[in-house]
Amino acid sequence: MIAALRTPRGLATALILLVMAALPLLTQAFDQRYLLSIGTRIVIWSIAAVSLNMILGYGGLVSFGHAMFFGIGGYAVGILSAHGVSSGWIQWPVAILAATVWAVLIGALSLRTRGLYFIMITLAFAQLVYYVGSGLEAYGGDDGLNISRSRFPGLIDLRDKANFYWVCFALLCGSLWFCSRYANSRFGLVIRGAKSNELRMMALGFPVFRYRLAAFTISGAFGGLSGILLANEGAYISPAMMSWMKSGDLIVIIVLGGMGTLFGPLYGTIAFFVLEEALPPILNLAHKGWGEYWMIVFGPLLVLIALYARGGIDSLLGRRHD
Repeated sequence: MIAALRTPRGLATALILLVMAALPLLTQAFDQRYLLSIGTRIVIWSIAAVSLNMILGYGGLVSFGHAMFFGIGGYAVGILSAHGVSSGWIQWPVAILAATVWAVLIGALSLRTRGLYFIMITLAFAQLVYYVGSGLEAYGGDDGLNISRSRFPGLIDLRDKANFYWVCFALLCGSLWFCSRYANSRFGLVIRGAKSNELRMMALGFPVFRYRLAAFTISGAFGGLSGILLANEGAYISPAMMSWMKSGDLIVIIVLGGMGTLFGPLYGTIAFFVLEEALPPILNLAHKGWGEYWMIVFGPLLVLIALYARGGIDSLLGRRHD
């Protein structure tokens, strides 16, 4: 471990995690509290990216509907809140259970397909959830619904932005720890082996479909967790949180950071949000109004990384040291 910390990747990761852990204190000290809001979004989206990386990066399953788990987790919290159930001890388990059950159902159907068909069926189910959310007029419909943050009486007050950030950061660290165990376990090795050669893994006697369904379910549960946090972060839910564009953003984040790497989703999320915040004002300096077209600049940057750094940002930090 000490040797790993001496590598560029190890040093960069340690520094990033240290800064993230101290972010509420740093933003307060420098009176830049708006950065805490950005940091919170980075942490939440990192959890979502880690969850998608479990099936995309390690399993080669390109799900274009992962944001539906955002929506299911968020709407479970929002609907309970609308009916006066504000306790996080009830909201969070119900939301994660709902996302898990939906992941089992979708996985059982979609994992029987491959390639483009898998992409399209996950997208179709995501659109189904999106339009159901849009049709829930009792919960705001297309306009969404303002909610109150989950309450954990006697434990922590999530209405305090610093407390909420640290809860999100602790859950991110837990997600990364789980993913490291997942990737290097016998289960994870089967998932990675099926990505490389599914027929060989089946010939060796592994029930690949069951392994993939379990991985898809775990991924959905973590996606639901990120949806819970996203709903609490803005105290708001809407169908927009589960649109196909959000799923696309997650795929971009993983490609940008490095697919199938432990900290790639974290690197990619940070880079994505930094570029999202930095490019518009930079472009506006060149010409007023150009800032809203920042994705035109971001697109070619992503293409360059895909062409010349196929391992994403993670590969730019040097060779892995195991």
